Amino acid sequence: MVETCNILIGGEAGQGLVTLGQLLARCLVRSGYRIVVTQIYQSIIRGGHNTFSIRVGTEEIEAPRRAVDLLIAMNEETIRLHGGRLTEKGVTIVDESVELICDTCIKVPFKELAEPRFFNVVALGVAGSLLGLKKELICALLDELFARKKPEMAEMNRRVLSKAFEWCGKHTGVSVSLPAIADPQKRIMLNGNEAIALGALSAGLRFCAYYPMTPSTSIPMTLISTAKETGILVEQGEDEIAVINMALGASFAGAPAMVATSGGGFALMTEGVSLAGMTETPIVIVVAQRPGPATGLPTRTEQADLEMVLHSGHGEFPRVLFAPGSVEECFHLTRRAFETAERYQGPVFLLTDQFLADSYRAVDPLGVEELPFPEPGTDPAVVASPYRRFVLTEKGVSPRLLPGKSSHLVVADSDEHDEAGHITEDLALRSRMVEKRLQKLGGLLHEAVPPDYAGSSLPELLFVSWGSTKGAVWEAASRLREAGRDVAALHFSQIWPLVPRQFLGKLEGAREVIAVEGNATGQFSRLLRRETGFEIQREILRYDGLPVTPEYILDVIEKL
Repeated sequence: MVETCNILIGGEAGQGLVTLGQLLARCLVRSGYRIVVTQIYQSIIRGGHNTFSIRVGTEEIEAPRRAVDLLIAMNEETIRLHGGRLTEKGVTIVDESVELICDTCIKVPFKELAEPRFFNVVALGVAGSLLGLKKELICALLDELFARKKPEMAEMNRRVLSKAFEWCGKHTGVSVSLPAIADPQKRIMLNGNEAIALGALSAGLRFCAYYPMTPSTSIPMTLISTAKETGILVEQGEDEIAVINMALGASFAGAPAMVATSGGGFALMTEGVSLAGMTETPIVIVVAQRPGPATGLPTRTEQADLEMVLHSGHGEFPRVLFAPGSVEECFHLTRRAFETAERYQGPVFLLTDQFLADSYRAVDPLGVEELPFPEPGTDPAVVASPYRRFVLTEKGVSPRLLPGKSSHLVVADSDEHDEAGHITEDLALRSRMVEKRLQKLGGLLHEAVPPDYAGSSLPELLFVSWGSTKGAVWEAASRLREAGRDVAALHFSQIWPLVPRQFLGKLEGAREVIAVEGNATGQFSRLLRRETGFEIQREILRYDGLPVTPEYILDVIEKL
């Protein structure tokens, strides 16, 4: 396995640990390292124990890790809660006033080095010095964050950082230095939600509607930050019902549209999902999952909304469900979602979760200049008169003209309709319209994204996973292979529609199959059984609100 260092920053909300974590992570990325960030926070404004973890290494990292090499304790509670996770050579940074003493504590005189509002900069300086990071690089990042708005604050940050580096050089004889990277590659630090927003922009997004709901809100917030440069419109609705209907209206008019929500908000959108199905209107719906039922654990992670999204909306109509397994997939599958929604004229879903939404990674440049820019609608010049919006076709897809863009009359209705879009009670035509819409499944199946596979063709053990569990499963399988086990992994980033010929042979060829999911009932396992008849006998399920890690998987395997 690639050697990595795991840094955990712990403290109360309001102590600046997220700013500290983001600055440290960004400095590591600019120094050429790979990272995986895990943010765990409580759903209160101030107080409550929060953590910001950075797993860092010189090679690509797939997943978070439980064991801690550097613990930055912004309060005593952090040591009590996480001190037991320190590795044999682990180091703790803590204020000298903390009475709880550990063998590896570096007791820092925070009050001597800075006033309380700069304590996180002190911690940043000490950690940066221990990790062997360049002070000038950290200063440049502090300037980027503060210099434009508050130049005097940037200067004070520089002084505090210098004091922290100087103190650390004189008073600590330990180091957790990372291997130096001589020629750092330029990478982007992105989390899952930011990548979704950028993927949407690259696919031609013009309108996003939302109602704030953790953990999806940073998607529209990222889009808002680009609005002046991109000219897109981001609208906060009065509720989720209004949100999806505004987005459908924008899409009907020709503006590629998206909504972002979580389980409780999506529950209110389901009638709008049916409206998209009946009117054959393209729309991308991001559902960032968190534990339920009801409000549940609003700032934790889970994969328990698969069945709700798969069966959302009344009536029968085609849909597609993507579930990114990495930040890069968040970008590329969002683009694919827009392209698919436009091509097949209906709802396409992107299922993510709190872990992936908030997890920063070091991403190679995405090369957006080479990506195609899809245009909405059909060229009016190739459409015969009189225009029939829902004309019956062999593949189920009808020409979609945009209202006001030609002399053709565009008619649509939420009732069952004839080919021209007018309401009908012709029951024979009703059957043909249902079949027309379902006929799109043929094309969707043909374009389905196959699951990723790693390992031998007939393994002793096969892991099956979907969505954000990919990295943890990939690493757990790799560790088991290094221990001499014949282990493979099958990961799905498209979870509907499924094409059994793409993967059924892999399931049937393994001696034992274990599903790994972030829910209590094995929802994807049940879906596989329904679609293929193959029953997965063993499952590794996590539903305590924390992300699946390689250690979690390996611990269960050992017990099994």
